[in-house]
Order: sequence, then C-alpha cells, then structure tokens
Amino acid sequence: MVVVAVVASAPAAAQQQGPVRVTSDVSYEFLARWDVAQLNKILTTDTPKFAGITVSYTPAVNAVRLYRVTYTSVVPERANKPIVATGLLAVPDTGATSFPLVSYQHGTVYGKQEVPSFPDQSPETQLMLAQFAGQGAIVIGADYFGMGASIEPEGYMVKASHQQATADMLTASRAVIDHLKLTTTKLFLAGWSQGGFVTMAMLEKLEHDGVKVTAAATASAPLDVAVALNGFLSFPRKNDASWVNSLFILSSFSFENYYGVPGLARSLLDDDVYEAARKAYERQPYTASDIPTDLHKLIRPAYFDPQFFADSAYGRLVAATTAYRWVIKTPVRNYYGESDEAISVGLGRLAMTYQGAIGAGNPQVEAVSTGPTTHRGTFATAVPQWKAWFDGM
Repeated sequence: MVVVAVVASAPAAAQQQGPVRVTSDVSYEFLARWDVAQLNKILTTDTPKFAGITVSYTPAVNAVRLYRVTYTSVVPERANKPIVATGLLAVPDTGATSFPLVSYQHGTVYGKQEVPSFPDQSPETQLMLAQFAGQGAIVIGADYFGMGASIEPEGYMVKASHQQATADMLTASRAVIDHLKLTTTKLFLAGWSQGGFVTMAMLEKLEHDGVKVTAAATASAPLDVAVALNGFLSFPRKNDASWVNSLFILSSFSFENYYGVPGLARSLLDDDVYEAARKAYERQPYTASDIPTDLHKLIRPAYFDPQFFADSAYGRLVAATTAYRWVIKTPVRNYYGESDEAISVGLGRLAMTYQGAIGAGNPQVEAVSTGPTTHRGTFATAVPQWKAWFDGM
C-alpha cells in the first residue's frame, strides 16, 4: 500500500491526493466533497428511483467530505489470517469538531464496488450520507471482506468475519477522526437487508467487548438465515423475490471458502448451474440467463426435504448464522415491511419475539412495521424513522 508522509496539519492533509498514514494499520484518502445540492438531489430524485417509493426526508443542511479508510484486520474463520479491508468515512463540512457517529452496514450487492467506500456506486450509502451526514453526523461503513478494495473472496453472511470487519472499521475510523482533530459523541448502528444482520452481529460483538452503543436500528434484516432460507425452500410465498437465488449462491461459496469445506457449493447447487454460479460469486463475466430463478432448477432436490437440509454441512452452517440470540442490552428497533419480497413478517419480528420470550420479557427490542412496503421500500421508509429515533436520544 502506497502512503505519503504527513507533513501538513491534519485538515490540510485530509484534502491532499493519495493515502495519509495514521498508524501502522490505518490510512485514509480523500475522495470527494458532496455539496448540499447533491445531497438533496439524492433525497428527492435518486432515492425514489432506487426504492420505487416517494418518502419525505429532512433536507441536508451541510456538505460532506468523503474518505476511503484502509485498515488491517483478520479473518476469524481462517485462524485470524491477516488481511487488508476498506470502508467509508463521511465527515460533515460544518466547522464543528464534535459529532454523533453512525455506523451503517450495507445490504447485499452484486458489484464488488457497490459498497460504501465507492459511494458513487452505492445508492443505499448515498441515502445515508444525505440523511445523516448531511445533517451533522459522521457516517462510517465497512465494505466487508472481499468487497471494495479487498482482494479476499467475498465472505457473504460469514458472521465472525462481518463482526471483525465492522468492529475494526470502527476502531480505524476513530483513529482517522482523531487524526482529523475531531471527536464523536454517541454511537449509533444501522443497516438494511444483509446489513441488518451485520448490524445486529456487530452489536453482539460490541456489547461483548464493552463498547457503548446508544441505539441500533435495522430494516428488512434476516436475523436467522435458516428461517429465511427454509421459507424459500419449504414454505414459499407468492411474492418471494426472483433474486433470492443469489442468497444460496453467495452464502454457499462464502461458507465453503471461509469455513474450509471443499465442495460445499457443489453439494448444494445443480451441476448444470454450478459453473455460472461460481462465476457470479467470483464477479467474473457470466450469462444471467444461465442461473435460474426457479430454486428447483438451482438447488439439488434433496435440499427441499427440511430434515436433509438441516443435517447437511451447508444446513448446519446456516443454522448457526443468527444475530439475535443473546440478552440484548442496547435499545434496538427492527423495521420490517409487510410486502417485503425477501423478509417475511415473522422474520422481521423474530428478534422482538425471542427477547420477549425471555422470562418476563426483555423490552429492549421493538419490531416496527413500515406498512405494505417492498424490500427497498422498507429501507427507504425506515431511514427517516431511524433518524428521528436517533435524534430523540
């Protein structure tokens, strides 16, 4: 990694071209400054196009400076193999020196660079920047292992790696924030879809490590992957999304790579689609029509037997992929849509149901409906509600 010496003051260095070294493990590079007009265009034009729904957002009031953070981390599933990861740091351009901090965890994407540290390619990150950073909060977001500038294979829904990536991104971001001579106050977590799972997994680790989190919010979060996948296989709904095939593809190859189970993806996927699915996972060119949306043409027949699925190597790893089964101390709100094509209402309410079943009930987790919203619509609708809730704290 190429670095330059820090010979100017931190604010001046923050604008220079090329990476700035902060510690032996952390560097950062200035990407762009997005002005108020650009942020408000995201809120009024770009997000409605992305989400298919018009939502009222509070306008941005300040510009935002964007930085890519590069930091070292380790892969827990691979005996703590050292790696390099990336993420985004967005700082309000207000002249203030102290800000609340929001860590945003991104959802499932199909492009390697459709992640926070490439914000031009990430509509969900753009919404977070416009709604939060554009109103005076520092926003950070990890790219996850294998995404962004990382050279690893993708670790899709690999829980401990998601926890490591996000926790280390938080530590790295705080080092950069300190280097910029800024401070942060309260810490908030938020995430959509896959990022909802990652948000709760991150919260679990931070609580375990004694890191104070003021509140955490999710939208369309698959907090129990076995519940989600068994639904698609054994109890499909009429509105199940055609793209849920990608959940099986990305998770099976990721689990194979990170948990060290050779042939895992091949054991799940039909021979006729395996090669195209592998190319999709590795972000190689492939023909989309070679990957069927009909799960019966994608997945081997035996996996539609719930007992076989549960007993399989893949099923056992899936069953362990949860992010709600501990006594949660932090106030949490899980937002769910009643017409979400990927997350059932029951799954959206699962964490609250589980926590409420603990004795007299743990009241820290609340499930909140966004009404008859789709997967993207749930996110778009939840974001201003996250903002209002966080502001109230």
